[in-house]
Amino acid sequence: MSVIPLAEAHAGLVSLVGGKAAGLGELIRAGERVPEGFCVTTEAYRAGVVPQDEVRAAYARLGGGPVAVRSSATDEDLPDASFAGQHDTVLDVEGEADLLVAIGTCWRSLHGSRAAAYRQAHGTDPADVRMAVVVQRMVAPVRAGVLHTANPVTGNRTEMLVEVGPGTAVVDGSAGVTRVVLADQAGSDGERPDPGWRDELWAAGRRVQAHFGVPQDVEWATDHDGTLWLLQSRPVSTLFPAPPQTDDLRVYVEFGNVQGMLRPVTPMGMATLRRMIAAMVASLGMRVEIVDIGGRLYGDLTDLVRRPASRRRLVRLMAVDFGPRAQAVMEHVLRDPRFAPSGDDSRRRPADASVGTALRALRGILRALARPDAARRRLVAAVDRLRAESATPPPLRTAHERLRFVRDHGDGGAADDITWPIVAGMLASALPAHLLTGVATEDDVHAVLRGVPHNVTIEMDLALWALASAARPHRDLLLDTPPAELAARYLRGTLPEIGLSTFLSRYGHRAAAEADVGVPRWAEDPTPVFAAVANYLRLADPAQAPDRRFAEATVAAEAALDGLAARVRRRRPVRGRIAVFLLRRARRLAGLRESGKFAGLYRLRAVREQLLLIGATLFPTADDVMFLTLDEVEAALDGADLTGLVARRRATHRRELRRRVVPVALLSDGTDVESTLPAPADGAGLLRGVGAATGRVTGPARVVTDPATAHLEPGEILVTATTDPGWTPLFLTAGALVTETGAIMAHGPTVAREYGIPAVISVPDATSRIVTGQVITVDGAAGTVTTAR
Repeated sequence: MSVIPLAEAHAGLVSLVGGKAAGLGELIRAGERVPEGFCVTTEAYRAGVVPQDEVRAAYARLGGGPVAVRSSATDEDLPDASFAGQHDTVLDVEGEADLLVAIGTCWRSLHGSRAAAYRQAHGTDPADVRMAVVVQRMVAPVRAGVLHTANPVTGNRTEMLVEVGPGTAVVDGSAGVTRVVLADQAGSDGERPDPGWRDELWAAGRRVQAHFGVPQDVEWATDHDGTLWLLQSRPVSTLFPAPPQTDDLRVYVEFGNVQGMLRPVTPMGMATLRRMIAAMVASLGMRVEIVDIGGRLYGDLTDLVRRPASRRRLVRLMAVDFGPRAQAVMEHVLRDPRFAPSGDDSRRRPADASVGTALRALRGILRALARPDAARRRLVAAVDRLRAESATPPPLRTAHERLRFVRDHGDGGAADDITWPIVAGMLASALPAHLLTGVATEDDVHAVLRGVPHNVTIEMDLALWALASAARPHRDLLLDTPPAELAARYLRGTLPEIGLSTFLSRYGHRAAAEADVGVPRWAEDPTPVFAAVANYLRLADPAQAPDRRFAEATVAAEAALDGLAARVRRRRPVRGRIAVFLLRRARRLAGLRESGKFAGLYRLRAVREQLLLIGATLFPTADDVMFLTLDEVEAALDGADLTGLVARRRATHRRELRRRVVPVALLSDGTDVESTLPAPADGAGLLRGVGAATGRVTGPARVVTDPATAHLEPGEILVTATTDPGWTPLFLTAGALVTETGAIMAHGPTVAREYGIPAVISVPDATSRIVTGQVITVDGAAGTVTTAR
């Protein structure tokens, strides 16, 4: 079929008619008013010749006259790719000759520069794409626009946003337009159209969204008779996935950035992380439900927001553990009358508070502060025990036995010998700034906490630097060969020995986003390790060698502590002595903060190994198992065919991996809370964030989205959305760090301080507002990033 009536197109024929025609056909089937037309199918495009006779006949059946000729590619107007404006549309085409030319124009736009760039960004194989063409009677619009059936600015699903203007101005951008928000059929924020027009458009939006089942972008027009025509409908591809539907308004805060994760979590990883984060929050005396929204971990804080006693703690909790953007959001939520406190539970002790736990914590913290070296030795011994206990006990012969092991092995909190020395170190780092208010600044305290020993992540990075230094005889091979190819050769055993096996025996259970059990470890895929080694080998200045810089940072920190001690003891004898005592303890304990997660990864590695062995018995690709839950794995072992479910979840996961913006907080109606806050008053070229590591550096930026393939020249400023320990090998040669999220005590800023590189965190949209190669100045004291003009 080379040409078919538009009314015969539908969603099941996307491969034949393309996304736009399929959407229009569905509108016709739903009874909406759509201009009559026909579709030149992908079969004609595949043949490479316009079917002139069939087109002429179809045009004649329309009665001739002016028509709109629109591209309808097979990857267009789909849930994860709108291709809005990427392909050509030709309006007011009249006559057979011009119609045939316009069809050819649409065909050629399939592989135009705009569409090719868009397709590459979305990971679409151009060889799999075909072009159909829609031909419709031309509507002469008096007023036209786009109706978004959910507000694309805020994400609110209870509002519609209308962009309206004269003629075709909205779609082609040729004139200014007016935005009108429709909420419960009430127009606001701009032009107030007549009630009939507003109500008709609202009703049409409700019908269209109900038909397709997801929010839609609907192109529309009204003619001289006031008749409303729908010209196109496609899913709103930019909306962040909606939270679960609830009867009341609820607020969710994104928890993944605490672990340096903004990428989506696999379904198998979600269950593991839910348990871990729930346990972490419970240790703070709170109960929080962890919700999966778009593959990210969100905590439902509604009950805490509405509880008078906990409201006072939330802002501080956000500031310390989640960062300043979450703090600003929480302050806004607490001012929202819809979240006004209900009741008074200030005298009620939380149900999960335990006097025994509190006493054990106090004893453990004081013990660590009194004898920090002994506490560190106990911690190291406990980590070694966890590593030994995480080993798979033989024999596990069947997939069901392996599944039982995974279920039994998935939980388990850290031992007291690990927990309390870490907490003691964090307290010893955090309290002095408060004790020294008015005497010393946070930068003074941060200067003392540079070059802190006993940090397993820094030890890992320096071990990788030593590996790179020893591998210099193979420099050309390691620099000229892509990291992925080096990894493949290493796994095949065809790479010269450079000491990688020894490194991986100690650190191979690590990775970026390592808290997700569904993510490959370095031992499975050492591509990121080879990328880091190549970055190290580009460092030519001996004075910038990371081990040397770290040693210098240690000496400078000790000197800073001595100077601070002399100064504060004169001005604040009591507080000063306490603060200095804590800072000295912090230098012996604060580096242990990475040890708890490092130890827990041994258990995660063992669980992952067994899950992959199970997956190999179920699927052609073993890690398909990571897109199931444990209950679903058991069902699959009992014979259920879940290959379709896995394929759908993989597709969703791939789509979410491309998402660069993850809301800090969401309301249950879909509203991105941060989008409702006043825009920051940044000057030209000035981006504001929060200083997390002092210092001022100017240099070229390098925007990095994946550490596995990052090419970072020495001295370049690393700009990324977030970081976790798997990113920190990049810090060794970076001039400074800029992130979009994070808290001052998170992994990335802490390691940056200890290396002595400036860091500014929580810079909104840094990865889109800064481009690779752009010269920027990072001021860690002022918390600013300045771009060169």
